[in-house]
Amino acid sequence: MKLSLGPLQYFWPREQTLAFYGRVASMPVDIVYLGETVCSKRRELRTADWLALADELASAGKEVVLSTLALVEAESELGVLRSLVGNGRFLVEANDLSAVQLCREQGVPFVGGPSLNVYNHRALAMLQEDGMQRWVPGVEQGQLLLHEIRAMLEASGGRMPPLEMLAWGRLPLAYSARCFTARALDLPKDQCGFRCIEHPHGLPLATREGEPFMTINGIQVQGAEIVDMAPECAELAASGVEVLRLAPQAGGMDEVVAHFRAAIGAQEPVQRRGAANGYWRGGPGKAALPAVPAA
Repeated sequence: MKLSLGPLQYFWPREQTLAFYGRVASMPVDIVYLGETVCSKRRELRTADWLALADELASAGKEVVLSTLALVEAESELGVLRSLVGNGRFLVEANDLSAVQLCREQGVPFVGGPSLNVYNHRALAMLQEDGMQRWVPGVEQGQLLLHEIRAMLEASGGRMPPLEMLAWGRLPLAYSARCFTARALDLPKDQCGFRCIEHPHGLPLATREGEPFMTINGIQVQGAEIVDMAPECAELAASGVEVLRLAPQAGGMDEVVAHFRAAIGAQEPVQRRGAANGYWRGGPGKAALPAVPAA
């Protein structure tokens, strides 16, 4: 199995972002996704900066993929999207059907991102016809659904594309045209002051009883817990997952990568360091899975 570092979900200062990817160059990950997927107002790095980072990481031996926005709303965002799709060198992760359309029109292969909302074999087959080379299912799509889609594809003469699953990080649950962070701080979306940059891991949201509930990250809602699917590595591989995606975090990323490298090569399941993902078993995302004893 390969390890990928997914696109940066949060809004970090420019120097912090550049320093982070400078360290990524020496991390034992195979694939690195670059670009803004949440909010086009986050412009500490421009398209040229992301492309320069892509060149540096490719020179370090990484497979680089340029990620697109999950929610395209403006003509200016389409302009950036056209630049990414037409970059001429790097694979693109399409997180919106606008990106899929541009890739299809230009004959550019792409990775199907988790926000495409693909739930049946017919949609998956159509995306493969459009040029999708790898699929990242939505975080709520568990083991049973993936098996069902595979069976239906094979029954109709198709094949499941290579799969990539989010294995570490907060689960991205929903996107909205509204900005939840601005609303929480009593600010208009168009005058948000880029306050996301003050929350490098998102803004925690608790219930009235004070229990952790969700994390708000601009227009994105995430789960509160950092999910760790390292103990399920063998099951993921048996389900056809070829790439484990790790979500970037501000600190301790080297330790996270080492945790998954150890899990991939382990004869027994490793100890879980984060939260369980109930979706994998077909239950609620917050549902606890059986604890995995230390080896």
